[in-house]
Amino acid sequence: MINIITKKDFEGFKASAYGGMFLNEGDGETQEYSLSFGSQGERTRIFVDVTYNEASAIRASDRKISAFPTPGVGACTPFCSSGTPQGRFIFGTGAFDGQGNPITADITLNDGAINQLGNLAAFDPANPASLDFNAFDTSDRFNFAQFNLVSTPNKRVSVFSNIEHDLTDNVVFEMKAVFNNRESTNQAAPEPLFIGPDAGNGNLMDTISVDATNPFNPFGITLNAENGFVFAGRRPLEAGARIFEQNVDTWYLNGGLRGDFTFEDRSFFWDINTTFSESRGSQRKFGAFNSAKLKQALGPIDQCLNPDGSSINGCVPFNFFGGQGADGSGSITPEMLDFVTFVQKDESESELFDVTANISGDLIRLPAGWIAFAGGYEHRKREGFFQPDAVVVAGESAGVPSTPTQGSFNVDEVYGEIVLPLLAGVPFAEYLEASFAARYSDFSTFGGNTTIKAGVNWRITEDFLLRGSYAEGLRAPGIGELFGSEARFDATLQDPCSNFLGLGGGNPASAQIQANCVALGVPADGSFTQLNSQISTTVGGNRELQPETSDSFSISSVYSPKWAADIKGVESLTFEATYWNIDLENAIQAIDQDVKLQGCVQTLDPVLCSGISRTPGGAINGFNIQLQNIGGIETDGVDFSIDYQSPMTDFGRFSAGVLTTWVNSFEESFPSADGFTKVERVGTEQGDPEKGWPEFRVQANLNWAYKTVSVNFIARYIDGLTESCPANLFGVSAGGINDLSTLCSDPADGTNKLGSKIYGDLQATWQPAIFEDRIAFSVGINNILQTDPPECFSCALNGFDATLFDVPGRFGYAQVNVTF
Repeated sequence: MINIITKKDFEGFKASAYGGMFLNEGDGETQEYSLSFGSQGERTRIFVDVTYNEASAIRASDRKISAFPTPGVGACTPFCSSGTPQGRFIFGTGAFDGQGNPITADITLNDGAINQLGNLAAFDPANPASLDFNAFDTSDRFNFAQFNLVSTPNKRVSVFSNIEHDLTDNVVFEMKAVFNNRESTNQAAPEPLFIGPDAGNGNLMDTISVDATNPFNPFGITLNAENGFVFAGRRPLEAGARIFEQNVDTWYLNGGLRGDFTFEDRSFFWDINTTFSESRGSQRKFGAFNSAKLKQALGPIDQCLNPDGSSINGCVPFNFFGGQGADGSGSITPEMLDFVTFVQKDESESELFDVTANISGDLIRLPAGWIAFAGGYEHRKREGFFQPDAVVVAGESAGVPSTPTQGSFNVDEVYGEIVLPLLAGVPFAEYLEASFAARYSDFSTFGGNTTIKAGVNWRITEDFLLRGSYAEGLRAPGIGELFGSEARFDATLQDPCSNFLGLGGGNPASAQIQANCVALGVPADGSFTQLNSQISTTVGGNRELQPETSDSFSISSVYSPKWAADIKGVESLTFEATYWNIDLENAIQAIDQDVKLQGCVQTLDPVLCSGISRTPGGAINGFNIQLQNIGGIETDGVDFSIDYQSPMTDFGRFSAGVLTTWVNSFEESFPSADGFTKVERVGTEQGDPEKGWPEFRVQANLNWAYKTVSVNFIARYIDGLTESCPANLFGVSAGGINDLSTLCSDPADGTNKLGSKIYGDLQATWQPAIFEDRIAFSVGINNILQTDPPECFSCALNGFDATLFDVPGRFGYAQVNVTF
């Protein structure tokens, strides 16, 4: 993102330093330093600003709410992963050991047990959950949250420069140049390795079997579908956390002319500008696995080692079954990891070239004022590319295959605006004006489109103003939305077809759901059980996307009563209310994955079921939610604000304000075979990805200033939300809780209430008079009330919705600004 600084007339130097951290936890350190210089000559003005910003990490394990995938439990639940250091191994009906003995098992190595050459884990086919193995249950799951970050560490350097030179008294040359560099590092738990026909990866990993000749295979048979092998999962802690490093450089250069002239007592203003911007990013992922090499290292030994024991193309037999010893030591050696892991390197770039020409001025003088106009032309060209790692392109990573993509488009636009003063200085119309605008856009990808806008400003009295507007909008899909390559993320979803007969406990699904699941390819015997709380989904661009179009309407009133100044302690008082209504058609977004999955199973709607595939065992192994033009979004609501300011008193000056937003409706429409499926979002939390729609949001501020000291307090209110209570909490015990569904506020209704929250931020500033206001010191505490976010059980990351609520803890900071 480019941050364009608009200050042009500054002269001298200005320096600032900022530092902050979470006070109780001692983490999340943030620091920022900036230095600005400005100079003004007779005809030339120069401004330069350099800023450095650095923020450190906040680990999920350092906050109670995010320490485990299910907040409020303090132990693993079904939301923890079945990819564990001790492994999980599932054999279905029809599996046999080397002596023809049947095996039916869902097992894991005992804690502390280890499987090594010369000391293979002891396994009894007649009693699989014995000796070195035990039956896999919730307590065996892996807490991946301990590796997550609540806040990502990053460093940013920004350089901004602006130069203006008066070519004549009426013509100015201006040039802006910006450079930004961002370095950030994120991390996640070691990459889970899921192999077998029901692994559900949707890639080469699902085809991997473990040959009987693998020297670490303790089962004595080849683990493949023919032998009844279903699934194996292993979390290779030995490989370390997945580390994602990003380095993004952005350049922005703008140059142009602006000026003014008069013609027959009319004033006109014009400008011509050219802009070039480029953003280039590189990402490095450490701890990635090469599935093709893993397949070789787990396959027949003669495909990995020569008869003399020498390696074939560097292959080292892989120990999938090793586990972690009692002392915490692993069983996957560095040599094994060197063969099957790689550093994934992806590159991307986007460019913008833009030319604009604008003119504005006065046309005709009417009794109420001048008819004003503006018009202009713009040409934009955008292009970009994405180059994934060669291993990913070959489909040999543990993620989804991705291909190089590139694309471009350009658009030419012309626009015109006119403002008509209708009345002025008459009863019930201190001022009345109407405005009209139109814009024509011609896209190389979509053709032409015209949008219009109309508005009215009516100051009925000096105290009271009415405004109204109607506007059509157009947003074309961006480069990434059109040409973006596929990417994978793991969504927290509950498959309605999992254990639909209620075998071994739990309630069976309805007869209709059972029949629909069978129609979707799930075994009729009800043997399919979802192994992981997360399902791998793929997202990506779509070259068939069409522009979003919108119709928006708003009407507002502003009341600033003059009589308020006659009240003691009041200098000004303003009330403002706005009703807004937006109808967005062909909205560009992916269908909500839970809406898609639940709708598919409930209705067998081919539109909703499109992109979802299953293995013969019933597990979802493909879930594509490619960007598309959904039906649309309709939303409306009201903003209301009050602003107050006192006169200067012996105790200083006070001011206060409050802004309230009420969302009446936010309805999304998704395509289906019968038309559209509509979902009302107000008052709900989506969960994954985290997104909530509070009905009410309020922000209030109270300020006090006295001579060289000022204090500001901001209070923020976020209304409560309702989420679905995840189905895999029902009937499950963990962390001393007999039934995890009781964590939800209304398990009978299958919902949970996220309570409303109030935050408070306090800041104080001091400008010592002795320094002639050239130095300012500020200190503050954000979330001074130490409000914790509400626990969110459907949120996939960190147990709360970080798009709405603050990171837990008080954040204190100090800042100094110096001007000289």
